[in-house]
Amino acid sequence: MKVSIIGAGNVGGTCAAEIAEREIVEEVILLDIHEGIPEGKALDIWEASPIQNFETRVEGVSNDYSATVNSDIVVITAGVARKPGMTREDLTKTNAIIVRDITRSVVHHSPNSIIIVVSNPLDVMTYVAYKTSGFSPNRVFGMAGVLDAARFKSFIARELNISPKSIHTILLGGHGDTMVPLIRYTSIAGIPVEELIDSTVLEKIIDRTREGGGELVNLMGTSAWYAPASATAQMVEAVVKNSRRVFSVSAFLRGEFGLNNIFMGVPVVLGRNGIEKILNLNLNQEEQKLVHRSAQHIKQQIEFVESLGLF
Repeated sequence: MKVSIIGAGNVGGTCAAEIAEREIVEEVILLDIHEGIPEGKALDIWEASPIQNFETRVEGVSNDYSATVNSDIVVITAGVARKPGMTREDLTKTNAIIVRDITRSVVHHSPNSIIIVVSNPLDVMTYVAYKTSGFSPNRVFGMAGVLDAARFKSFIARELNISPKSIHTILLGGHGDTMVPLIRYTSIAGIPVEELIDSTVLEKIIDRTREGGGELVNLMGTSAWYAPASATAQMVEAVVKNSRRVFSVSAFLRGEFGLNNIFMGVPVVLGRNGIEKILNLNLNQEEQKLVHRSAQHIKQQIEFVESLGLF
C-alpha cells in the first residue's frame, strides 16, 4: 500500500517517519512546495532505516503530484500558521484555498484514496476537502479527537502517576477550546475517573486539554508536531490494517447527535473503508448542550468558507 503526505513541515515529516518505522505500508511519498525540503527529510528518514530496522520506502518530491498517483491514503498537513496581524478569517481563507487546491490534485491522481486532514482550522478544512473531492463522507475525515484524547489521557496519567495505557476516554466537538471531554465515558482500567480524581482537579485537566495546543505554542513559539504526527500515524495504521479501532475523528454528520452538514469530532470505527461506522452516543442534557455549542462555532466557520465561493 501507498501513503502520500502533503506538507513536509514538522507534522508531515514526523508523520512520514512514524508510518515508515511502523512498516504498515510499502511506500510513503512526502510532498511539499518548498524544493529540497521533502527530498531532504525523506532521505534523512530512509537513512534511519538500517538503525530502526524498517523497509518502507520513503521518497520526497517537490510540486510533483504524479509521484502520489494511486495512493491508498493521502494525509494533508499543509497550510500556513497564523502570522501577526492576520485575522482568523484571513487564516481560514488562506488555508481553505491551499486545501482546496491540494484536494483537486489528490482527486486527479488518486481518485480511490482516503483523505485524512490535519491542516488547521481542522474541522472546517476537512469540510473543504470533502466538498472539493466529491468523495463519500466515509473517505474524508480529520485528525482531531485522537490528539485531544491523547492529551487528556496524558494529563490524567501524570496526575495519578499511572500508565496512560490504562486510561480510556471519548471526546466530542470541535478541535480546539470548544472540545467536549466526556467524563462519563472516561475510566482507568474500568474505574470511573471521578472516583480517583477530585472534580476541581478534573476541571483543571479538562481546561488544560482544551488549551493544549496554545500551551505548546506559548512554550515553543510554534505548534505541536510529535503528538499530532503520532495521532495521524495511528489513524493511518487503523485503516491499513482494517483494525476497526474506535477513535474520535472529525467526521461528516448526517443527523447523528442531532447535527447535519457539519464535520465535528465524534467516535467512529476506523477500518479499510475509512469510517466504517459513527457511534451515536446517548448524551445527557449538559453534554448535548456543550456539543451543540461547539458545533455552532464550527458552523460559523463553514458558513464563512461557503461565502468565499471556493467550490
